[in-house]
Amino acid sequence: MVYQEEKLIEIRRELHQIPELGMQEFKTHEYLMTCIEQLNQQWLTIKQIPDVPTAIMVRLQGYAPDKTIGWRSDMDGLPVLEATQLPFASQHIGQMHACGHDMHMAIAMGILAHFADNQPRDNMVFFFQPAEETIGGGIKVYEAGVFQGIWQPDEFYAFHDQPALATGVLSTRQGTLFAAAAEVRFTISGRGSHAAYPQKGLDAIVAGSALVTQLQTIVSRSLDPVHNGVITIGTFQAGEAGNIIANQAVLTGTIRTLRQSDIEVMFKRVQEIAKGVATMFAVEVLVEIEQSGYLAVENDTELVNDFIRFMAQSSFEFEVAEPAMTGEDFGFLMSKFKGMMFWLGVGDMAHPLHHAKMTPDESALKIGVDASVAFLAHRMESKSYV
Repeated sequence: MVYQEEKLIEIRRELHQIPELGMQEFKTHEYLMTCIEQLNQQWLTIKQIPDVPTAIMVRLQGYAPDKTIGWRSDMDGLPVLEATQLPFASQHIGQMHACGHDMHMAIAMGILAHFADNQPRDNMVFFFQPAEETIGGGIKVYEAGVFQGIWQPDEFYAFHDQPALATGVLSTRQGTLFAAAAEVRFTISGRGSHAAYPQKGLDAIVAGSALVTQLQTIVSRSLDPVHNGVITIGTFQAGEAGNIIANQAVLTGTIRTLRQSDIEVMFKRVQEIAKGVATMFAVEVLVEIEQSGYLAVENDTELVNDFIRFMAQSSFEFEVAEPAMTGEDFGFLMSKFKGMMFWLGVGDMAHPLHHAKMTPDESALKIGVDASVAFLAHRMESKSYV
């Protein structure tokens, strides 16, 4: 069954009511499986992944395949208390599809439904991925050995909704679209004492404050000035009372750059600065850095040029994107397979991604399906890829 706009909206709204955090998407998995099982099964093969039980793989057999085209849709929600007041708001208190993954899944289902009724020329693999927001579900599935043999894509595509873009506008760019991203955690261990006798303690708060200040020199003094990077310390937890020297501080933050080589420079400098702070204040500083699968999303030159050219000649609205410091674990899969990612405008200028009131314009659903189906069909028909 080819989905009409009303069906896409229905799927999106039902998914919106059941957001689940990474690796806990069991209701979402069940709902998607019900939708998939209602499709024409003639060319479909469904694969479950025991090591990542909420993930779903669906393969479509092409009628004259030269390659396999992959499509990724993330599934998880965020730990956000929804404040939209919508009649179909989240039923899971404290969890919300504030990043629009409900839109992603509905559009992926629309594309899958189209090709289930209209057998594609090339083979297709649809990957419904858990845990994009947390541990990088893409790398977990890759490490489970799933993308092999008939499940290995020759081209891999994904998109992300963008409330800052007008509804239905498609946007991407050559080179890096989204940043490489990593999480960092510092545990500073000093020695507590009475606040009146600071000389008897090793103040973790003073050391942590110096650490925060010194970390801010990395971008300005260790990266090429024409490159982009950011390091943000978002939490600083220390101390038990105003008259006690804190014996421990825990700081967490994020590091982002538009080049993998630059983030590796930042990792090295973070370690060096932490070591220097430890020496200066006679404390211990444990540094934990986790990048997982959040590599830079670097569009394949051939695929992105063809996408831009196709959209420019179509009736769909398109504009060239600026690079963003947004992290996306599709970057890992793009480091393994030839791939491309793009934005889809959903027209909520007042509320950015991850906002408790983020409300995508649902008329973007049909546009997203139509544009994606048209481009994928073009990729199957074209024999000369420049």
